[in-house]
Amino acid sequence: MPPSMPPPAPSITCTFAGLTLDRADALRADPAWVAARLADPASRFLTYAEMKPAMRVDGADGVPRPDWQARAAVADALDAGCTTVFLGLDDRGRAHFALDLDSARAPVAADPEAVKRLDVRSAAEQLSTLALGHGDAAAVGLGRTLLDWHARHRFCARCGGATVLDKGGYARLCTEADCAAQHFPRVDPVVIMLPVAGRRCILGRQPRYPEGMYSALAGFVEAGESLEEAVARETREEAGIATGAVRYVASQPWPFPSNLMIGCLVEARSEALTPDTAELEDVAWFSADAVAAALAGRGDGFFLPPPMAIAHQLINAWLETL
Repeated sequence: MPPSMPPPAPSITCTFAGLTLDRADALRADPAWVAARLADPASRFLTYAEMKPAMRVDGADGVPRPDWQARAAVADALDAGCTTVFLGLDDRGRAHFALDLDSARAPVAADPEAVKRLDVRSAAEQLSTLALGHGDAAAVGLGRTLLDWHARHRFCARCGGATVLDKGGYARLCTEADCAAQHFPRVDPVVIMLPVAGRRCILGRQPRYPEGMYSALAGFVEAGESLEEAVARETREEAGIATGAVRYVASQPWPFPSNLMIGCLVEARSEALTPDTAELEDVAWFSADAVAAALAGRGDGFFLPPPMAIAHQLINAWLETL
C-alpha cells in the first residue's frame, strides 16, 4: 500500500481536558494552607454521592452545571470528616473542592429540586455541547477521579498500614512511622488509534457498543512499552494488519476511573483484516465520505461515538487533513 499518513491534525481540546482552575501545586503541599482554604467562607465545594456530582439544571438552556456550594452549606459533612480534595483556585483566588458524601456518616440535606445527581459521563456529554463547557466538565471529571482513587486506596501497598489524605488530595501518606510511603493517584494510559490509508480508515465495534456503532481501535499500554509500540501491537492484535508511522493527535483524561486516552493516527500498511473476535465483533474499512456522513448524523447503517469521546475528535481531525 502507498504511504498514506496525512499532515499533522489540528489541535483539539477533548472533554474532561481544559481545566480552568489553577491546581496550585506549591500551595497545596502545605497542610496549613489547605486547612485555611477548607475553613474559608469564600471556598466552593462540589458534593458527590455514589460518585455522582450535584448538578444544577435551572438554567434557561437546560444544561446541567456544577452546583458549587459555600462552606456553610457543607459544614456538617466537613465536620464529619468526609473526604474532601482540592481541585484548584479560580481567577478570583477562591479554592474549589470536591467532597465525597459517602465517605463518612454525615447528615446530608436533601438536594433542592433544581439540583440533580448525574453520573459524570451524562453530565459531561451535556456540558461538552457548550462553548465554555470544557472547564466545568474537567472539574467534574477531576473530582470524580480523585475521590474514587481515595475510596480505593485506604491502605499502603508497601506495608498494609492505614493511609491518610495528603497534599490536598493529590497523594496519600502511610501512617506507619517505619514506612511513611507516599502514594499518588494512578493514571492508566490507553492508546486509541485510527489506522488510515489515503481516504480510508479502519473502525471496529465491540459487542458492548450500541447496535450500529463503530469506533477507533484502542488498548492499554503495557509495561515496558512505548506509545508507538502500543499502537502497533494493539492494531495488529485487533485488526491483524501491519502498520507504519504513528502520529500523536490529542489526549483525553477519562475518569472511569482513571484512564488517559492517547489519540493517534497510524499508517495502515496491509489490506486484509483479521479481527480479534475475543474483543471485537467486527473490523472494517470505511471511506472518508461514509465517515463524514456518519459524523453528520447521516451514516448508512452505522454511527460513531458522540463528540465528548476522543474517538469522535480523532476521526474528525483526520477528515480535516484530507
